[in-house]
Amino acid sequence: MKVLEYSDKKNIKKVTVGKNIVLVGGCFDLLHYGHIKFLEDSKKYGDFLVVTLESDKFIKLKKKKKPFHNMKERAKILSVISFVDLVIKLPFFKNDEDYFKMTRFLKPKVIAVSQNDSVYYNKQKQAQEVGGEVKIVTKVIKKFSSSKALKYASILSN
Repeated sequence: MKVLEYSDKKNIKKVTVGKNIVLVGGCFDLLHYGHIKFLEDSKKYGDFLVVTLESDKFIKLKKKKKPFHNMKERAKILSVISFVDLVIKLPFFKNDEDYFKMTRFLKPKVIAVSQNDSVYYNKQKQAQEVGGEVKIVTKVIKKFSSSKALKYASILSN
């Protein structure tokens, strides 16, 4: 049970109970070195790394692009990483309160972010609500991004 739907709260609770959870979230489309470094560094802050995976709809509406891998594929890719303990496939969250509810449910010890996280202050409030903390675990590695990788692949295929 390394990949679960967010709606499967019973099994999520079963695998997370008693764990020092480090929570990370994102799209993780076209996984690259920057993602791996972020996940690996995040795991150092607890004993159970939970990745909340944004939906395809989120990528289309919020990121304004079509995902390279669909959610099922992205979840499978993340699940084979040895230091990722659980991948939770999120539905499309309509507002910030949905993220707050998720954090209250998971009660992470740490919410791990990279430098310049666009919703850092929301994550800080979420962590405070559950007695956790936000840790900046990596700098943004500008050399690596899914968008850059796709552009490079497009150039190579022409």
